[in-house]
Parts: sequence; C-alpha cells; structure tokens
Amino acid sequence: MSLADPQCTIANDVVIHGVGIHTGVSVSLRLLPAPADAGIVFVRTDLPHRPAIPVKSAQMVDVDKSVRRTTLSKDGVVVQTVEHFMAALWGAGIDNAYVEVTGPEVPGLDGSAIQFLEQFRAAGTTAQELPRRYVILREPIHVEDGEASITLVPDRTLRVSYLLNYPHPLLKSQMVTFAQDGADLFAQTIAPARTFCLKEEAEALRAAGFGKGANFDNTLVLDERGVMNNTLRFEDECARHKVLDLLGDLYLLGAHLRARVIAIRSGHPLNVKLLKKLTQAMEQWKIGSLQSASSEVMVGPQLDITQIEKILPHRYPFLLVDRVTELTETRAVGIKCVTINDYFFRGHFPGRPVMPGVLMIEAMAQVAGIIMLNKQENLGKFAYFMAVDKVKFRKPVVPGDVLVLEAELGKLRSRTGTVAARALVEGKVVCEGELMFALSD
Repeated sequence: MSLADPQCTIANDVVIHGVGIHTGVSVSLRLLPAPADAGIVFVRTDLPHRPAIPVKSAQMVDVDKSVRRTTLSKDGVVVQTVEHFMAALWGAGIDNAYVEVTGPEVPGLDGSAIQFLEQFRAAGTTAQELPRRYVILREPIHVEDGEASITLVPDRTLRVSYLLNYPHPLLKSQMVTFAQDGADLFAQTIAPARTFCLKEEAEALRAAGFGKGANFDNTLVLDERGVMNNTLRFEDECARHKVLDLLGDLYLLGAHLRARVIAIRSGHPLNVKLLKKLTQAMEQWKIGSLQSASSEVMVGPQLDITQIEKILPHRYPFLLVDRVTELTETRAVGIKCVTINDYFFRGHFPGRPVMPGVLMIEAMAQVAGIIMLNKQENLGKFAYFMAVDKVKFRKPVVPGDVLVLEAELGKLRSRTGTVAARALVEGKVVCEGELMFALSD
C-alpha cells in the first residue's frame, strides 16, 4: 500500500551523550526504531525493570514541581526536559521511536534542538505502513493566565505566531511567525534557538537546586547590558526559542497538530494548560463522532445490514441505511425502506406521517460515512460531520417510499473531504446537499 503521508521511524540507531541542564547528571540517550502506531516511548534503562513512559499515556508533571521545563511521568517514573528533544523529533518527521535514557533528564546539549535534529537527519527515516496521525480542531481553543495567552484556530497546516514582550531591553516586542514547510525551514530558523533566562532568574534557580547543568554555552543569560559571555544566533533568538518550546510541547499530543497557533508571552505552564484543555476537547469531540466498528475493509459493491454495521457505529433506531447497492472508493448508493413502523412517525405528524428532513440528511451522511470509513487508511479513525451546505428539500417522503441515497466523494484534502449527496424516490430527487467531514485519530 502506498501512502501519501505515512508514519515514519528512525532508520538507524542514534546515540547522544550529554548533561541534564537542571539535574546536572551525565546521561546517555539512544534512539531506536519502533513499529507503526507505537508513538514516542521513553525507557529509563537506569532503573530496575526498565520502566517505559509512552508519550501517548504519560502525564505532564505540574509546573510547580517541574520549573521551567516539561516533565513526563508514568507510574511514578519521570523523564525531564523533553521539549527540545520532542521538537527535534517533530522537525525530523519521526512518529515512532523508542528512546532509551540512562537518567532522569534528557541531555541539554547546546540548549536548543539543532544538535538533536542534525543527528536524526543524518540517521535517516523509514516510512511505515500506516498513515500519519493528525489532530484537527473542530473549534477554537483558548487558554490564558494574566497577560499570557494561547489561541488555537482550525487550519490546514501548523502555523505559529509568537509575541514575546518582557520588561528587558532585549525582550521587548519580539514577534516570530513560523509556518510548517519541511524540515529545512525548521532547521534554519527555529531549531538553533537556545534557552534563555534573566541573570536574577538564573541565580534564583540555582538557589532552588535547579539549573545544575546550565552554563553560558547552553543557556543565554541576560543582564541589564545584554547577553553574558555569549552572542545571539538571531536578533530575536529568545522569541524563536519560545516557538521551539511550544512545538515540542505540542508534539506531546502524540500526533501532528493542524492549527493556527497565536501565543502571547506564554511558556511551559500555559503550554501544559493548553495541552490538558485540548486533550479534554478531543475526548468530547470523539463522543460526537463516527468511528469504524471494523478492523477490516468491507468489500463491495453490495453490503447487507450486517456488513453496514461493521462500518457504521449506529444501531436501531438511528441506523438509517438498510442496504448498500453500490460501493467504490469515491461513491456509494444506499437504500432506506421507509415504513409506518419507523420510530419517528410516532411523534412527527402521526396523522399525516412525513419523514423529517433532518433524518434524510442524516441518512445521506451515513452513506457518506461508509465511503470515508471503509478505507484501509481510515480504519479506527473518527469521522466528524462538520458542516452541511446547499441543502434543498424537493418533496415529502412518506411510509411506503424507498429512499435511494447517493453519495459521491468530492474534494479530499488529507483529513477533510466534501461529499455531494442526494436522496431519490422513484427516480426523483427529494433532498440534496453538500456534506463536509473531517477525519482524526
């Protein structure tokens, strides 16, 4: 099977040695290939039984216990300061990998993601047999804390705009915009940006027992005169690093986000708050979505009710397709036999029974859903019925009518698609419209 956008894993092992910026502990990291859908899995090889911390199921440690870094936890085991490493995985297009680490913190290297990224790209990637996972928004998401805020708006790709504005001469009104456009742009403009802090913040962190591995080579320290014992790689390097942190934290979703991200003065605490709110929203969206009930593709051109139930999650009284008489990659024709025993006639004009128009639309959407979900690359995914347009009702449908439901896939953009649908009785159109779906993991 050839996939336009497949999952990828690392092609060759990568070994990296370094010191944790906060713990000061010398640590070795080994990146290994992992099967499709494994995700990113950290493995603490320094602990008994080699406990695993899968990004998909790990918890983000509260920021009051994990100052100025992102820490993942699973069953009491942690791995700290993962944001730069995760951003490099995202930039290299690595979906699945085992990450063996010999200590509690990922190596800090030069305080950016570029050294990780360069080694990943040198090792290469291998395309896998399943499609890449994406998170597609159904609605905007917003979090804020004082003057800091992050807003996510649905988009076809990932675009980030970040405004840094702190009371320091080098940190006033830095605005950076980054649009996902291959690894080269990320490598050139975002990955080299290093972590930073004010001199007084560095002193406070050291006093609190953090930053034990930090130095002027891996951390930009700013005093009232400028950068101490170092030079900037970019005039707006600090704002670029905030984008780097945000990209790394967003990749903890375990999938690639497609959204316009607008962030103002945000940092790890607000990033964590955003991820928690987005994860909750995703769970709510799944409740209102379709998911294929089968782990295999149903082969047409005709499907009986048993096969239909293996594709659609609907059951009586909401399953409105009795039979499929035609099914291809882009087109489906279903049958709904309308009888006086249909449940909706009890309360919808019982003296003069007429099938509700919204149920005709739902019946057409179910046939469209069969096309979208009955594809190998979409098995197990969720289909969201997002919009309906250009709907027209031509004539009433009454008991005894046989409703022929035609759906044809139109424009398909990776995880969204439009379907032209119509319902006919005795060859005459009774309802028609354009439906829009989105697919997500």
